[in-house]
Amino acid sequence: MTQAWPPMQIEPLAEDAWLLRLGGTIDIDVNARVHAAAARLRSGLADVECVPAYASLLLRFDPMRWLDNDGDFSGQRLRGAIDAALQQAGASETAPRELIIPVCYGGEAGEDLHDVAAHTQLSPEEIIARHTAPTYRVAMLGFAPGFPYLLGLDPALAMPRRSSPRTSVPAGSVAIGGQQTGIYPQALPGGWQLIGRTPLRLFDATAGAPSLLLPGDRVRFRAIDGHEYRRFAAAT
Repeated sequence: MTQAWPPMQIEPLAEDAWLLRLGGTIDIDVNARVHAAAARLRSGLADVECVPAYASLLLRFDPMRWLDNDGDFSGQRLRGAIDAALQQAGASETAPRELIIPVCYGGEAGEDLHDVAAHTQLSPEEIIARHTAPTYRVAMLGFAPGFPYLLGLDPALAMPRRSSPRTSVPAGSVAIGGQQTGIYPQALPGGWQLIGRTPLRLFDATAGAPSLLLPGDRVRFRAIDGHEYRRFAAAT
């Protein structure tokens, strides 16, 4: 059984890359369609690489696999295969992974927590409670290898970026930028508001699976104290 797929735009980016646009905003429903499209295309077109973003999907492919009878690349053939894969119902759309991320909030681990409290007019304890309450979706990875952009932040915690970005943010820092939250996978410059830090390693280029989190994963944060942080850090 097939079902209609929402309207989308396809833009050529290179000889071996197209961009599928399924929307134009940072929206949890649009992002859900992006991940559903990625799941169907990975199942139906195993030789096409899919890279999700907030409202679009990058497709990388080998043009030599999509030739017409004259030996030329056929965009029509590829587009037809994409449309066919998207119309297949979601038998291949497996349940997302769910991961718990331990976070030590405030103090040296989250030096902007009190600034966030002042801006939101919430106590630090209420900020921690609200930040750990939702189940977030990894909307995309970007900015740096393994950096997860997480959708699902409580609107009451929305916070402008810092007027003066830091030249180095410690690895594992959990931060708020606008209406999003994220985790710095390594020491990087950044302007998001730091509220905590996880002892988990988010990115290891030498590992078989370098990134701890992947697009489409579900994430919950769990508050820990300094002792538990050091115990986790020693084990990783």
